[in-house]
Amino acid sequence: MAKLCLKNIYKSFESEKVKKQVLSDVSLEIEDKSFCILLGPSGCGKSTLLRLVAGLEQPDSGEIFIDDKKVNDVHPKDRNIAFVFQSYALYPHLTVYENMAFPLKIKGENKKNIDKKVKEAAEILGLEELLKRKPKELSGGQRQRVALGRAIVRDAKIFLMDEPLSNLDAKLRANMRVEIKKLHQKLNTTFIYVTHDQTEALTMGDTIVILNEGKIFQKDTPENVFKNPENTFVASFSGTYPMNLTDAKITEDIIEMGNIKFNIPNNYKEKLIGKNNIIAGIRPENIRLSEKEGDIKETFEIDFVENTGAIKVVYFKENGLKAVVNTTENISGKKTFFFSPNDIMFFDAQTKELIK
Repeated sequence: MAKLCLKNIYKSFESEKVKKQVLSDVSLEIEDKSFCILLGPSGCGKSTLLRLVAGLEQPDSGEIFIDDKKVNDVHPKDRNIAFVFQSYALYPHLTVYENMAFPLKIKGENKKNIDKKVKEAAEILGLEELLKRKPKELSGGQRQRVALGRAIVRDAKIFLMDEPLSNLDAKLRANMRVEIKKLHQKLNTTFIYVTHDQTEALTMGDTIVILNEGKIFQKDTPENVFKNPENTFVASFSGTYPMNLTDAKITEDIIEMGNIKFNIPNNYKEKLIGKNNIIAGIRPENIRLSEKEGDIKETFEIDFVENTGAIKVVYFKENGLKAVVNTTENISGKKTFFFSPNDIMFFDAQTKELIK
């Protein structure tokens, strides 16, 4: 069992007499055996949060519990936590075997147990043939697997990973995403994984916690974060292509988004009563070249097309909108696009929160 609970965490850092609040009143529960992603832009506090859990930093105030035991004053080595760093942090003068065995030697385990655990971890990660090599003889992906292996041998309650794939190329990152997800399933323990990569967050985690400016903006499943963002920040930050957001007006039963006008969708009529100014949002993937019954159609002048192979990302000159379309045809000049009113979300213009 490895449930984690953070209560009212505050953390700030001072430099050159300037105090910066990094985390502000953060409360969070991470369930036992879950794979939790901490997602947010650089500087939002996600790595600091990870270091607080590990005991590498101390909160200014607030409480940290592991399995209902307060650990604020517990030394990092006694928290039974494994930390996988972005930089691998391998000892260059030690072999793969010795790097993986190191935390067990520090704990004073006997050679027989060390050998057993290192070889088991090496088998899980496909490192059996590399145990005698030094880190300089390994590829980036192999080094990252060694770092994971060093964490595995500890039989930790919680695995903390701080952007472990950011130094790898795109193909290797994709492969390692699968390997880490499989590893979580094999170990059946709690993983907390920090990233700013949307694809990692949506494909790996069963829970996503989105942070911004030191606060939690949403904790939910990947599907709900994508389909039901709590506010405009989550809407604009989640997804490979951020949601289109644009100011809109309501006049009687008509919504105006720039030049686009349409009737208020039936499921929103009661929710939008009394509102004049709102923010409308639609995912780029929901703007199409083909028409369906009930669609809104609009002709846009194309500003730029980004060809990514299987899909094209189309940027329009009007409203700053963009679409993601699956097509092989050449797109330029003016083009008619279609989208359903039911795919549009609406946010309060003042609070920026989703109108439910």
